[in-house]
Amino acid sequence: MPTLVLLRHGESQWNLENRFTGWVDVPLTEKGKAEARRAGERLKETGLGFDRCFTSELQRAQETLRIVLEVLGTPALPITRDQALNERHYGDLQGLDKAETAKKYGEEQVHVWRRSYDVPPPGGESLKDTAARTLPYFESNVIPALSRGENVLVAAHGNSLRSIVMDLEKLTREQVLELNLATGVPLVYDLGPGLEIRGKRILS
Repeated sequence: MPTLVLLRHGESQWNLENRFTGWVDVPLTEKGKAEARRAGERLKETGLGFDRCFTSELQRAQETLRIVLEVLGTPALPITRDQALNERHYGDLQGLDKAETAKKYGEEQVHVWRRSYDVPPPGGESLKDTAARTLPYFESNVIPALSRGENVLVAAHGNSLRSIVMDLEKLTREQVLELNLATGVPLVYDLGPGLEIRGKRILS
């Protein structure tokens, strides 16, 4: 039976600086690289092998995946990159310090932009908008691989992965808003023949 692993990238420079990152292509920090190595080690302990990988067009996700595959000893696995798996676009907030943004727009307004399902920040995407590009890509590219019995690793971002988890686990809008994915922690789904979830593990 196939296995799907979802992995949020390790800590990025702007995660460290508490900035809205979105589609800005910032690198991993040293801690982020260590988180990626730890993720690779935890996956190696399971004995799980992968057939193919998917990632975004942003270097923090790609570098996380590269480090994981290096640890697993499988650096030459097929990798598909697509912006459909990119982080949520934060529009006018990208690059801004989160605390300063709260002072400028008010904490309540920033909370709405960050945590609501369908209210986007100025010039950016809501979680609903992110799901609208991520899920069709997942359905047309990742699901067919899983249906062939392949084990798949998706290294991406907090919000693109939240969209996928929402769909897989049939979460409500309210439930997904409470969902937080830690950096560099693999989420492992063991799937049945109809791709139903047989088991779920968080390799923290």
